[in-house]
Amino acid sequence: MTGGNKIRVAIIFGGQSAEHEISILSARNILEALDRTRFEPHLIGIDKQGRWLVQDERRLLESARDPRRVEVQAGLPAQLPASRSSGPMVDVVFPIMHGTLGEDGAIQGLCEVAGLPYVGAGVLGSAIGMDKDVAKRLLRDAGIPVANFQTIRRPQFDLNPTPILDAAATLGFPLFTKPANAGSSVGVRKVSSAANLAEAIRHAFEFDSKVIVESAIVGREIELAVLGGNPPTVTLPGEIVVQHSDGFYSYDAKYLDAEGARLEMPAQLSPDECERAQRIALRTFEILECEGMARVDLFLRADGELFVNEINTIPGFTAISMYPKLWSLSGLGPQALVSRLIDLALERAQARRKLTRSYPDSVK
Repeated sequence: MTGGNKIRVAIIFGGQSAEHEISILSARNILEALDRTRFEPHLIGIDKQGRWLVQDERRLLESARDPRRVEVQAGLPAQLPASRSSGPMVDVVFPIMHGTLGEDGAIQGLCEVAGLPYVGAGVLGSAIGMDKDVAKRLLRDAGIPVANFQTIRRPQFDLNPTPILDAAATLGFPLFTKPANAGSSVGVRKVSSAANLAEAIRHAFEFDSKVIVESAIVGREIELAVLGGNPPTVTLPGEIVVQHSDGFYSYDAKYLDAEGARLEMPAQLSPDECERAQRIALRTFEILECEGMARVDLFLRADGELFVNEINTIPGFTAISMYPKLWSLSGLGPQALVSRLIDLALERAQARRKLTRSYPDSVK
């Protein structure tokens, strides 16, 4: 921010993932929360064909809050905003693209090459957090409890599914099948018997070429919101109480059924359970190389043991999303939260500009 000018924020949303519509809802809420005394929004929607289109602010704010009724608007072609050194520019990018090509390091890498600060985790943290297989292996190796799981790759499954199905069944039923790289419970199924396992795996393969099969953990669904900084901070835990017929926090339970789930904030936990959940959330954020923001989802079993379910490095900002709600509960409202996330992005970019990128001739 120079000369009293507002910081120009490119909010990029939509994209070519199964979470396209949720991204639009999140973008709307971020735009509503943006502090107009400090920031000037520039909206870029990416449609399902991958076209970058300039979006109208008024139309986004007036759009529906139902994911079945939103879409990226037709508009003039947009380009990745250039950095300050190359003419037309914004000062920072706020990517709110959930899922593939938005949350997996792709858009983050594009921003890095363009020299643009951006909100959220970097390329490595985004890629790790998106891939449930890699994330679970890293957590397991660090001694953080996760459900027992197996990883299935499509070429091997297509070649000979029988031994793979037999091995997966040893995890016991019920179990869950999930695309390794997807969010919002897209492609996830709860499988109650071996008779339904192959079909559930094939369904998950519709969204990714790598699938994880994991044991079901019977327990309470606990979520915490982490905000980057030095050091990162974490909210009190919240709880998802599922009421939907799917029997788990599915896409329909989250976004389509108004009565699909109830949010308990804060979760009714003992002081010890709360402290352990917060410690695990912060440790998970660190192990998985996260920055900026993340929502960490846990299971609390009846015996008191906590398991990490997953991390979400671009958590939802919809009207029902736990991440902004938990921070509001902790005293950081939507406007202050969005402002802090943008400030963290600018601070990280400033710190990285101080790093040596090449050796001077005198030391070569």
